Amino acid sequence: MAIIKPFKAIRPDKKYADKVISLPYDVMNREEAASMADGNPYSFLHICRSEIDMPEQENPYDTCVYERAKANIAQNLEDGIFVQEEKPVLYLYKQVMDGRAQVGIVGCVAVDDYMNNVIKKHEFTRVEKELDRIHHFDICNANTEPVFLTYRDNKKIRSLVEGWISRHDPLYEIKTADGIEHVLWTVNEQKTIQALTEIFGEIPALYIADGHHRSASACKVGLKRREENPDYTGEEEFNFFMAVLFPDNDLKIFDYNRVVKDLNGSSAEQFLKQVEKAGFEVGKMGQAVYRPEKKHIFGMYLEDTWYKVTAKPEIIPDHVIDSLDVSILQNHLLGPILGIKDPRTDKRIDFVGGIRGLEELERRVRTDMTVAFAVHPVDISDLLAVSDNDMVMPPKSTWFEPKLGSGLFMHRL
Repeated sequence: MAIIKPFKAIRPDKKYADKVISLPYDVMNREEAASMADGNPYSFLHICRSEIDMPEQENPYDTCVYERAKANIAQNLEDGIFVQEEKPVLYLYKQVMDGRAQVGIVGCVAVDDYMNNVIKKHEFTRVEKELDRIHHFDICNANTEPVFLTYRDNKKIRSLVEGWISRHDPLYEIKTADGIEHVLWTVNEQKTIQALTEIFGEIPALYIADGHHRSASACKVGLKRREENPDYTGEEEFNFFMAVLFPDNDLKIFDYNRVVKDLNGSSAEQFLKQVEKAGFEVGKMGQAVYRPEKKHIFGMYLEDTWYKVTAKPEIIPDHVIDSLDVSILQNHLLGPILGIKDPRTDKRIDFVGGIRGLEELERRVRTDMTVAFAVHPVDISDLLAVSDNDMVMPPKSTWFEPKLGSGLFMHRL
């Protein structure tokens, strides 16, 4: 059963919170991070992407980069930009995007729950990305950014959360430049904290929505600290890592679309015939953007024209992974026709998050790609089913919005 515990968060002083908050470290490159933080010495990018405060490094993972992040945290604490809670608390974190709200609980979850698969995964991780956050967390002595978890909606938890929000004023109310509202409440009443932890103690599983590398890295830092402290009791902070837990019914998964460099030696006419032969119905839609209206239907943009591409029943298997639209597209079109054998490594394919809109697919085809595929979004129930079966989704299957704001809370190890 799931463990969630309060913690003594390091967070911005109220008057700096709107200046500190940033996007997560992994949604931009160095140049974009530097541009976003330009003129704002308080931005959390000076911590989660501390290389922007240094001359460009030949090795962006050099120890000096993480030492700079550690020094920036210490300086912000000394200057009163950051403060630390005197007692362990939980938080409620509400995000509003385009009128849709999601409310999560901010607390710490257990390294052991990650290891024992109470915290379930649906993606593979890459070693180099793990090592980056391992060094960052370890040297900073903190989980600097939370993991995005979900759980099956629970009436008792929702009642407690809504009741607390109705009775208390928020700690922060921030609207960022992208139009997202971030509202945070402190839950500092022991009775409510205990009630929430007891209910989560009855929940059999939590699910990683976003943050597989942060989760794996936090776990490995915890295990490293255990080796360094063989007399550990299990109660030390390094046995836990920071997360925001949202009910599944609050969440929205956006489409994660594909663009491909070429037609693998075929002409457009030959390619369309190959797609039909592979088990798809192809209908010409014209120049107006076509968005797939349901599962097993794809939008395809080729030579300034949109097509409706529908998978025939005979190529839709009764299998939790292979029946996903991203799998059908890969297994019956991208792989056998376009020669994209490994989408993780093939340089001829790129991925476009649905938040950018289908017009971005058109732009890419007109500039550096030849064909684009719009994919219907994965349903949250698919993600939970894959995780429950201890399976792994194809790469670039899910895109969650809004992204968690970084800098609103840190967990000292």
